[in-house]
Amino acid sequence: MKRIIRIIRTLFSRKWWWVTLLVLALMALLARLGVWQLERLDERRADNVALATALDATAVSLQPTTISGDLAVWKDRLVVAEGRYDLENQIALIVQNWQGAAGLHLLTPLVLDDGKTAVLVDRGWIPNEEQAPEFWRQYDETGAVSVEGYIALSQIISRATAPSAPSGPRQEWYRVDIAAIQPQMPYELLPVYVVQSPPTEGNAALPYKQARTVEITEGNHMSYALQWFVFCLGLGTAYLIYINKWITDQEEDA
Repeated sequence: MKRIIRIIRTLFSRKWWWVTLLVLALMALLARLGVWQLERLDERRADNVALATALDATAVSLQPTTISGDLAVWKDRLVVAEGRYDLENQIALIVQNWQGAAGLHLLTPLVLDDGKTAVLVDRGWIPNEEQAPEFWRQYDETGAVSVEGYIALSQIISRATAPSAPSGPRQEWYRVDIAAIQPQMPYELLPVYVVQSPPTEGNAALPYKQARTVEITEGNHMSYALQWFVFCLGLGTAYLIYINKWITDQEEDA
């Protein structure tokens, strides 16, 4: 008991008080980082519940007014879109792989029933050998169609680092940036696009459709939190051990 009292008095003595306060401040910071990771874990769990609910929901009929509010909540939601493909304004998402093979995805505007609004539909992958637009005609779907798929968000990069907007229409794109594609379309595009789902029997013919894959995890927040708490306790323990050794050395020199 006397040793503990001696250590406490030394911690707040004239020689060591500022070091003690510095160590306590660092410990508080490390502990706060641990608590922050636990808060992030709670947020992640809440998001996972919302995502699981959305994934289990039935497909939504996609209309011009369907998508509203926070677009992120629509990601991976199943939808059914009806309309007619505008094949003349079809574009390609290039540098895309399918099981190691190079190719591209066909992105076709689906004009909805109001005739004034369209949604881009990723109709699937074709090989690089068919990159020229004349090869795309074999995959044309004319007349009224009903497309089953899931919502994907516009692929936006920082405008500070983004290349300048194209001066004219482009048929080849490296990402589905709906805001950048909009100027070359004769109608308003929805702010999200649809990835067409593969048929129930799987992909038997081109274009190969991309199935929805969603992984629900809690991430590394718990391990990060424990890591910060261990650092906090380790720092405090190391400091106490050092002070105890310093006292011992002082007693031996006396």
